Amino acid sequence: MDGFPILTVMLLVPLVGALACFFLAASEARIIALLATLINLGLGIALWAGYEIGGPQWQFTERADLFAGFQYALGIDGIALMLIVLSVFLMPICILASWDAIGKRVGEYMASFLIMETLMIGVFAAQDLFLFYIFFEAGLIPMYLIIGIWGGADRIYASFKFFLYTLIGSVLMLIAMFWMVNTAGTSDIPTLMQYDFPVGAQTWLWLAFFASFAVKMPMFPFHTWLPAAHVQAPTAGSVILAGVLLKLGGYGFIRFSLPMFPEASAQFVWLVMILSCIAVVYASLVALVQEDMKKLIAYSSVAHMAIVTAGLFAFNVQGLEGAMIMMLSHGLVSGALFLCVGIIYDRLHTRDIARYGGLAINMPKYACFFLLFTMASIGLPGTSGFVAEFLSLAGVYEISSDVTLILTTGIILGAGYMLYLYRRVVFGPQVNEDAAAMRDMNAREWAMLAPIAAAVLWMGVYPESFLAPMRSDIAALEARVARAAPQGDANLTAGTPREHEANHMSGEHSAEGAH
Repeated sequence: MDGFPILTVMLLVPLVGALACFFLAASEARIIALLATLINLGLGIALWAGYEIGGPQWQFTERADLFAGFQYALGIDGIALMLIVLSVFLMPICILASWDAIGKRVGEYMASFLIMETLMIGVFAAQDLFLFYIFFEAGLIPMYLIIGIWGGADRIYASFKFFLYTLIGSVLMLIAMFWMVNTAGTSDIPTLMQYDFPVGAQTWLWLAFFASFAVKMPMFPFHTWLPAAHVQAPTAGSVILAGVLLKLGGYGFIRFSLPMFPEASAQFVWLVMILSCIAVVYASLVALVQEDMKKLIAYSSVAHMAIVTAGLFAFNVQGLEGAMIMMLSHGLVSGALFLCVGIIYDRLHTRDIARYGGLAINMPKYACFFLLFTMASIGLPGTSGFVAEFLSLAGVYEISSDVTLILTTGIILGAGYMLYLYRRVVFGPQVNEDAAAMRDMNAREWAMLAPIAAAVLWMGVYPESFLAPMRSDIAALEARVARAAPQGDANLTAGTPREHEANHMSGEHSAEGAH
C-alpha cells in the first residue's frame, strides 16, 4: 500500500457519493449511499490490515503545502485507526437503518450522512491543527441538518441547542490554537504533541480546549443538549451521534489536552474526576425514571462517557487503554441500542416504554439481540463492556479508590436502569394488542444488528486485537504525561508531582541552611 493515498481516497469516496445523491431519485440515492459506505468500509479494513503494529507512530502520512503555511497533512496512529474503523463500520448500518424510515428528501438525507463520514474520518486523520479544526467544526453542519429537517416534533429546538452548545465552546479552542502556533512556530500536530508549552500558559490553553471537548463528550454539566438531540434525531442520527460524534471529545483529550498540556491536565485532574463522579451517579438516577426509551439510553451515554474521562485522566496505561476500549465499546453498544429502539419505533411509532411489553413472545429474535446489547451495556463478562469498565476502573483505582467506588456505584445503577428497561419492554404480559401484533425482525434489520453483535462479542472475548494497534501509542502518551501524574489518593488534589518535588527540594535546602 506504499504510495497509495488511502486516507485521501477515504475522504473522497463519500464526497463523490454525496454529490451523486443530490441528483438521483430516492431509490438510487439509497443504493449509492450504501455502496459508498461499503467501499469505505473495505478501505477501512485494508487500512487496519496494512497498519504496522510496532512500526512508526504515524503511518499512511500524506502532506501538501496549500497556502500561508497551511498544510494538507494526513496520517494516523493506532488510536486514530481504531476510531476510523469504528466510523466506517457504523456508516453502512446507518444507511440500512434509514432505508424505509426516511421518505422525504432522501437524496439530501443520504448526502448529509456521506458528508458527515468524510468529516469524521478527517478529524481522526488530520495532522495539521487548523485542518483538524475545520473537520471538527464542519461536522456540526450535517448533524444539525439531519436533526433539524428529519427529526421529531421539537427538532428545531434540539438542533439549535446542539449547534450553539458545540460551536460556542470551540471558539475558545480556535483562539488557543492561534496562540499555540504563534508560540511554537508550527501547526503540525505531531510536533506540538512533543512541544513543552510554558506551565503557566498551559492552564489557559487547557481550559480553552476543555470548553470544546467537555461539550462534545458530553461532560456534566455541559450534557443538556444530548438528550434533546437524541430524542429528536432520526434513528440513524442517534446511532452516529452516540457511536462516533461523542468520541470526538475523548479523542481531543487524547490528542491535545494530555500530551500538549500535561502539567495543566494534572492540575485539573480533581475537576475531571469530580465531574465524572457526578455524571455517573446523576445520569444513572435520571435514566432510572425515564419513560422514553431514547432518553434513557441518552442519559446512559452521559454515564458511560464519564467513565471514559475518568480513565483518560488516571494518567496510567490501564486507564488510557480502558478509556479507548470504552469509546469503541460504547460506540457499538449504544448505537445498537438506538437501533433496537428504532426497530420497534418503526412498527408502533412511539418510544413510550409503557406501550410495549411481552415482546419476547412475538419478537423472540429481536429480544435476543436486545438482551445481548443490554448485557454489554452493563458490563457482562464476555462482552466489550466488561473489558472497557474493568480496565478503566483498574486505572482509576491506582490514583483514587474513592473515585473508583463512586464510579462502581454508577455502574450498579446502570445495571438497574438497563434491566428495568429490558423487563418492561420484552417481558411481562402483552396488554397492548398493537404491540403484540408486531412482526419479528426482517433481513434488513438482521443485517443491521448481527455485525454489531459479532463485534461486541469479539471485543469481549479477544480485546487484544483492538488493543494491539493502540498499545505503543498509549505507552508513548503515558510516558509523556507520567512526569505530571498524581500519585494515589493523598495527592489527587494536592497539585502535580513537579510541585511536590519542588516543595520537597525547598525543604531540603532549608534544612541544609539550618545546619
